[in-house]
Amino acid sequence: QNLLGKRVDYSGRSVIVVGPSLKMNQCGLPKKMALELYKPFLMRELVKTEHAANIKIAKRMVEDEDEAVWELIDKVIKNHPVLLNRAPTLHRLSIQAFEPILIEGKAIRLHPLVCSAFNADFDGDQMAVHLVLSPESQMEAKILMLSTNNLLSPSSGKPIAVPSQDMVMGCFYMTKSRKGEKGEGLNFSTKNQMITAYQTGKIDTHALANVRIDGQMIETTPGRLIFSLMLPKEVRDYSKTYGKKQIADLIMMLYKKYGSQKTSELLDKIKEFGYHYSTIAGVTVSVSDLEIPQSKKKLLEEADKAVKLVDEEYRSGKIINEERYRRTVEIWSNVTNKVTNDMMDNLDEFNPVYMMATSGARGSIAQMRQLGGMRGLMADTQGRIIDKPIKANFREGLTVLDYFMSSHGARKGSADTALRTADSGYLTRRLVDISHEVIVNKEDCLAFEVGINVSHLVENGEVIEKLSERIYGRHLAKDLVIADKTIAKYNDLIDDALLAKIEELGISEVMVRSPLTCKLEKGVCRKCYGIDLSNHKPILKGEAVGVIAAQ
Repeated sequence: QNLLGKRVDYSGRSVIVVGPSLKMNQCGLPKKMALELYKPFLMRELVKTEHAANIKIAKRMVEDEDEAVWELIDKVIKNHPVLLNRAPTLHRLSIQAFEPILIEGKAIRLHPLVCSAFNADFDGDQMAVHLVLSPESQMEAKILMLSTNNLLSPSSGKPIAVPSQDMVMGCFYMTKSRKGEKGEGLNFSTKNQMITAYQTGKIDTHALANVRIDGQMIETTPGRLIFSLMLPKEVRDYSKTYGKKQIADLIMMLYKKYGSQKTSELLDKIKEFGYHYSTIAGVTVSVSDLEIPQSKKKLLEEADKAVKLVDEEYRSGKIINEERYRRTVEIWSNVTNKVTNDMMDNLDEFNPVYMMATSGARGSIAQMRQLGGMRGLMADTQGRIIDKPIKANFREGLTVLDYFMSSHGARKGSADTALRTADSGYLTRRLVDISHEVIVNKEDCLAFEVGINVSHLVENGEVIEKLSERIYGRHLAKDLVIADKTIAKYNDLIDDALLAKIEELGISEVMVRSPLTCKLEKGVCRKCYGIDLSNHKPILKGEAVGVIAAQ
């Protein structure tokens, strides 16, 4: 009856706003809220420090917001985490623990990097706060639920606290290089010398110059140098441009090398860096940033002719309607791609819209096509492609007919969104219901040569998921033998080192242990499950893996 939700004491909710100056494990808590949430702790502290003679007086002091209360509240909330939850709570990262920082105002402040885990944004979202009461649960919250310990997604094992938007833009802008900039080709004997030259305007951010680092001359730009100096020595790369994907790979590398604590500190540095330099870069968007390609008119005329020929063939009875439709759609999608490619080729790589799309900060090439190329073919409500394309783009403006044709897709999108939310909620509930009793129960069920054979996931001749991605973190179901040579033994964990061996030898199929073939009556064993993706360590006994899988 109240399995999934109940009313809770010591909780509150408020609108969230961004807190860019917070550390990763902090959240801003309004003073008014803190006073109410920590009331019993405050009252105890008031009596203990002899500000109040008994609990009754202490209670009145808290309600009247006495001077003494403000002095003590900092002491009370220190090392006493709160939980933040954003509805809909779809997976375990929708509830995380934070150290509260008292702030003025009535809105909760949230760290920008945890937004993706909560799926939160700042257009008016609200979040609920819960106080962690008993000492045991406080320990648990600190060890298991602090946002700094949840940097990886439990579903894929990839980083979920990845910088986005402005932060990516700042890092991308600073680590790009450009030919012919001021100060190109200069030689510097130390890193500091280069940075000083940059600060005094002798060399531009994007100019490639040579600098001596650890006894070697390295070609880099001042921007790349400043970015690299934030990172530990072992992972610095002075020749890389950092977009969103590169930053995500960097975070994964940092996590594997240094663990979550150090990684979260570095994430905060990257956040500061990104915000600072994207502000200074002042990258902005205007309609005129997208040039309409010169070739567009000619391409459209050619396509119209081709479609006309197809229509004539259909009218004279040479081809059936399906064939006419198929050919028409093919002609138009080819033209759309050509126009897009011509538009992209004309752009300068420092074009603001192009930078945003290629860095992964915001937008995509598909959106750029609609702005500066042509909108192309639209689908109707059934998902069938309408064979009359929209030849205009948003820069030229749509005709009434174009606009009407666009509205098919727009309306279907809105309807789908509403329906999908309801379906996903119900599905989650049914999945949790059937799998909640799957718990890691035993060390090993001793299943030998029982498992699943895994190979590359191929669809239409294209590798969607490589073998290495599919078997990482599992245990071998039998010895891995190639040409009478044993490469790895039964029950060995497939880690990065073994994966490298498997790839090197070109092995295409491996038998691994799987929860599906585990011999236990109830739950699964540690060896069949493999590693816990949220921290890349072997799964612990008692972990509720069924619920996590369902979510």
